[in-house]
Amino acid sequence: MPLLEVCCLCKSYPDGWALQDASFGVQTSETLCLLGPSGCGKTTLLRLLAGLERPDKGRVLLDGKDITSVPSHLRGFGLMFQEYALFPHKDVFGNVAFGLRMQGMSRDAITSRVDSALRLVGLIGFEHRDVNQLSGGERQRVALARSLAPQPRLLMLDEPLGALDRALRERLMDDLPHILRRAGVTTITVTHDQEEAFALGDRVALMRDGRIVQTGTPEEVYRRPASAWSAQFLGLTNLLDASLVGQQVQTVVGTLQVAGMLSSAWDSKATVQVLIRPEAARLGDSGPNVLRATVTERSFRGEYYRLDVRHASGVQLSFNLPTRFDLPAPGESISLSLDPQALMLLALG
Repeated sequence: MPLLEVCCLCKSYPDGWALQDASFGVQTSETLCLLGPSGCGKTTLLRLLAGLERPDKGRVLLDGKDITSVPSHLRGFGLMFQEYALFPHKDVFGNVAFGLRMQGMSRDAITSRVDSALRLVGLIGFEHRDVNQLSGGERQRVALARSLAPQPRLLMLDEPLGALDRALRERLMDDLPHILRRAGVTTITVTHDQEEAFALGDRVALMRDGRIVQTGTPEEVYRRPASAWSAQFLGLTNLLDASLVGQQVQTVVGTLQVAGMLSSAWDSKATVQVLIRPEAARLGDSGPNVLRATVTERSFRGEYYRLDVRHASGVQLSFNLPTRFDLPAPGESISLSLDPQALMLLALG
């Protein structure tokens, strides 16, 4: 049984926006990431789970018990917002200890909990530091320690890395999953950034317009997007309108083979798109799905080249190619073979 079960949660607002039939489960010690564009309902869903708002319909179960009507302060959940909301007049110890003091814990118990929380986030020795003198990443760790110190049954993080600069964000994307695993805390985190979601989440729930449209591990969601919209949101932009021709698909760049395609699974008159992954291209025309095009841009990205090409039809495509190849310059012609294993059919929408 999941630690947390969300069953058909609905919430509507006067402006017509609505969260619709949100359902999922979260296992003990798992991190689930709610991923989607701004305004899709991620934070609304988080607030419903925290008890800060009441749903119009649906239930929230914790260990099989209905807590939909339980007040926020009695749920035993931790919530950390992007702004951190640290107390500027308290030192690190005072900030982390605040919730424990509100619970009436003894001084020794508070000291032990604060020590454990700061050890988890790598801030031992920072107890008496002024929070106003800390870096952004250190303040984020203090806020996380404060959320972990009461040992919540569920921790909820709203855009936890959104206020950090790129370098700190990269570091904490590596550190945060290890901290959460060491703490053994069940976590729901919210983000609009796919890289962050894939780095933090054991599973990802992709949201659009108030609905959860796809769930799975980061690998499943990225490798098998449920629709053309999902693919585009995940940064997979090589999408071509296609029509079925037997066991192949016809597109403006030619007839393509798609691995694992079963024509019986698709209506022959259905409007579909074929997704060409950026790693699909191989240099040369000796393989299947030959694409002849003109290079429009070549960008060195360290481990690979990002190559933008334009087909004679006007279609623009982008590929990632190994740096060991000597690639044509912009304006020159190129021949590529597209691996059928890196192509898939998607429904529109």
